[in-house]
Amino acid sequence: MEKKSEAKHGPNSHFVLVHGAGHGAWCWYKIASILQSHGHEVTAIDLAASGVNPIRMEQLESFEDYVQPLTEFLGRHIGDQGVILVGHSLGGGVISFVMERFPEKISMAVFLTAYMPSPEIGLKAITGMGIAKIDDFMDAKIIPEEEDRLCPFHWGLNLLATKLYQHCPPEDLMLASYLVRPIPLSILKDEVKLSTERYGRVRKVFVVCEEDMVIKEDFQRWMIEKNPPEEVKVIEGADHMAMMSKPSELSSLLLDIARDLTQ
Repeated sequence: MEKKSEAKHGPNSHFVLVHGAGHGAWCWYKIASILQSHGHEVTAIDLAASGVNPIRMEQLESFEDYVQPLTEFLGRHIGDQGVILVGHSLGGGVISFVMERFPEKISMAVFLTAYMPSPEIGLKAITGMGIAKIDDFMDAKIIPEEEDRLCPFHWGLNLLATKLYQHCPPEDLMLASYLVRPIPLSILKDEVKLSTERYGRVRKVFVVCEEDMVIKEDFQRWMIEKNPPEEVKVIEGADHMAMMSKPSELSSLLLDIARDLTQ
């Protein structure tokens, strides 16, 4: 399910915003508003079993099922220029999946403190290493696979407040407490196959968030070293949810990317 905002004075670029695990299109509300106000077209996607997408977690059989709303959107998309894909957190794996499938429809892929796999190091390995670096899941609830084939991950309010939203306004944390949905970790067992010929054709920007407590800065920079993007940008003082804690800084960065593409 997708939420689309039309530009008021004709779009310069088309941004497609992809949320991370358990979140939805709703988490982009600040960024979408700013980008639209500058004349850009914005589509924020609800991935399967996320946001207001009606699919239930129990219906997901694979990572491809999870990504399907974005796959369907890009399959329908016809435009004079490719979209600017922005993937946050697990959304980095999602946009990598469609970069392989639709490289000709993407003008730039932006990894916002996101898992960034490569043809050499797949998403399964990247997410496994990233999850292993989280030292305390606090009040989150993880049901082991031997008890549930989905191995669902249920967010805890303390985890959200301490490791994801620690620099966000309190109303954004409250919004998240109402809207985050569990995610089945079983979908991360699927390998996302990427090739230099297709995935590698798409230009990449990585946005480092210095105070991310989920995908920590050292791991962000390790992914950058192993899979160098065309450009690295940094948002100082940003937590994991930079679209909420640093909306002005992130929007300015994205506007710069759009401007550079049109020059």
